[in-house]
Amino acid sequence: MLWAVLGGLFATSFSITILAVSLGDIARDLGSSKSALTWTITGPFLALAICMPLFGKLGDLYGHRRLYLLGLSGFTIATVLTAFAWSGPSLIAFRVLGGIPAAAVGPASMAIIMRAFPGRDRVKAMSWWSFVGAAGPVTGLIAGGPLVDALGWRWVFIVQAPLALLGLAVAVMVVRETPRAPAEPIDWAGAGSLAAASFMLLLALSLTGDLGWTNPVVIGLAVAALVALWSFVRVELRARHPLVPLDLFRRHNFRMSLIGQFGSNFAYMGGFIITPVLVREQFGFTVAAASLAMALRPIVNGVVSPIGGYFALRVGERRVSVIGAVVVMVSMGCFIAAAQLDAVGIVFVGLVLSGVGAGLTGPPLITVAANAVEPQRLGIANAAQQTVSQIGAIFGIQALSAILGGSTSASAFALAYGVGAVVAVTSIYGSGRVHSTLRRPARRVTSAAA
Repeated sequence: MLWAVLGGLFATSFSITILAVSLGDIARDLGSSKSALTWTITGPFLALAICMPLFGKLGDLYGHRRLYLLGLSGFTIATVLTAFAWSGPSLIAFRVLGGIPAAAVGPASMAIIMRAFPGRDRVKAMSWWSFVGAAGPVTGLIAGGPLVDALGWRWVFIVQAPLALLGLAVAVMVVRETPRAPAEPIDWAGAGSLAAASFMLLLALSLTGDLGWTNPVVIGLAVAALVALWSFVRVELRARHPLVPLDLFRRHNFRMSLIGQFGSNFAYMGGFIITPVLVREQFGFTVAAASLAMALRPIVNGVVSPIGGYFALRVGERRVSVIGAVVVMVSMGCFIAAAQLDAVGIVFVGLVLSGVGAGLTGPPLITVAANAVEPQRLGIANAAQQTVSQIGAIFGIQALSAILGGSTSASAFALAYGVGAVVAVTSIYGSGRVHSTLRRPARRVTSAAA
């Protein structure tokens, strides 16, 4: 059952990475600008962040298997449409359309696994969840880079659609439905205000690259987002059946886990977007070479994630996640050194370290957050933490891309990676504040009296 669920997760993450190193080729083919096509990456992230809380709640109420199958079905259809996009706007639209049903796959797959693997087995299962989440992008890089060079970018989605369909077929046969929470009305007012806040905030951030941080449009969207967020909090405090129970954020482990995940994802994904630019512009890598180089990081992430889960059982989630967060921060320093010293070898050190850091940070923090909530609230809790992770990723992507701008100078790269390192400190803080839930108690040693 575990691998049946993870098959769909693999299929949905297959094309994320290859688009990052192929935007120039896609822009030339469709007659669009590279900056506009960054929405093919940030658009799905935006859809995920907006829709995840609602789908998490629907999964709790109507069954996570049902949401998982519906989400994977919709994603498969959108993938087929994406392969036949005829312009930049149509490609962006189909990518965003695919991100909406994909928003159901992540929280549902996590909730199904957590229901099936309670207690101490949960961190091991989530380590494999993280492993597969990294394996999809790795496959996209290793297979997709040469595929784009040989046949064109459309073949990435032509290959992805059958993978999603296969995952759907296996899940229909193998995955069992999860218990449902007692029926209650959907908090549509909360869903709408949260969606509005997320959309305006992330749109404001995405526009900073073209308009600048002080542009009136950007500032207006940011203020409107804060107003919508304030409205969301008021709605949730008054609702009898809130979309996101705010008491979750009063739980220490849940709150600190989210802080840790936000900081780690900011640095990890922000670095993911600008590092291909570094190796292509400063070191002259081709698309295929950049793809293979970037594959190193998710490969290491996937290998380290199960190891991190193993050590979390031995020494506790806090120690493992703190080490991971520190390593993520150090990896940003490696990228700074590589750009300043014009040393491509240090880039590879940074890729390895960032993969190690993410692999050690993710599974323990996810498990800590899940162990802080009741089983019947796993769907919305998982959706909340994935939403925060997605927002961290989008903040990282847009902030570091905006700082880099159109420049390829060593100082611009150093500044962008430096911001990533600073934000990674929040991951160290959040990870260091969680209370471990899985550490095995020390064995008592007794001696017989003489």
